[in-house]
Amino acid sequence: MTIFDPYELTLRAPNHFSFGGLDRDVISREEPGCLDSILEHPETRIVPIWRSLNLFSKPLEKGVPPVPAYLSVKEATDLIKIAKVQVYLGKQTVANTPIAYLAIDISSLEEDEATIKLAPRGKFIDLREIGPLIGGVEGSIMAYARGMIYWHSRNGYCGVCGKATISTKGGHQRSCTRKGCTCLNFPRTDPAVIMLVTDGDRALLGRQKIWPEGLYSTLAGFVEPGETIEHAVAREVYEEAGIIVKNVIYQHSQPWPFPSSLMLGFTTEASTKKIKLNDAELEDAQWFTKSEMLNFKIQEKFLPRKVSVSRRLIDDWLSKN
Repeated sequence: MTIFDPYELTLRAPNHFSFGGLDRDVISREEPGCLDSILEHPETRIVPIWRSLNLFSKPLEKGVPPVPAYLSVKEATDLIKIAKVQVYLGKQTVANTPIAYLAIDISSLEEDEATIKLAPRGKFIDLREIGPLIGGVEGSIMAYARGMIYWHSRNGYCGVCGKATISTKGGHQRSCTRKGCTCLNFPRTDPAVIMLVTDGDRALLGRQKIWPEGLYSTLAGFVEPGETIEHAVAREVYEEAGIIVKNVIYQHSQPWPFPSSLMLGFTTEASTKKIKLNDAELEDAQWFTKSEMLNFKIQEKFLPRKVSVSRRLIDDWLSKN
């Protein structure tokens, strides 16, 4: 048992990417030479990120899902030299030995270079595509690495004076390089509410114009300054579908580094029933019964990927009597 065991933290089963898995070792980040020290240990696992894609081993046989491909310090020597940034993710104890995890951004490599250099170890894949196929802890580490590298890629310049920033504190802070500017930037995550609105045996699903044809999902939106998460649920549902809701109940959360959100899942009940599309975000919204959802395939409709909170909310509702 660890303090990061998701089964001990909540009564509900964790979502994909929600297993934690690493001791983030905040104290070590503060130490001078943190990254150099980590690279002195041959057992350190290197997590390469290339243009927001994670490295996975190639399946040894058909039907066997890929697994995260970690590189040893020796294997990654050349990649570490050209990495835009390094991030100390934390450590995991295996057989009484603490093993550090270090994410590196190798996005500067051209596609053919990345493919050739890492072909023996695997290939780069979008984590969303295979999230349900990989283990909870491993998926969480991959998501964490992706999110941190993305944050660095979007914060290369100071938001106050515009000068370049540099990575500090083991990759968990960016500091302005202009003398006299004290601006520090820290990793951010954007809270987003995602909610299943129900009316007895019916649930409200919608679709955006840019989505694949036939895809319907729960409504969702970002939390705005000055509002609670419950207010955000009510506001988003009303703005998108014209429905007034009540009994907003939090269910579970999920880190969603695509690019940098924390998904907060809710169920809520409809006080009004008539749908009125109030903004241009949704192309369509409909009430669906459980029977209709279970037969979506016949209607040439489909639900979101099982890796998402939206699908979890829908499946949980469908499974209730």
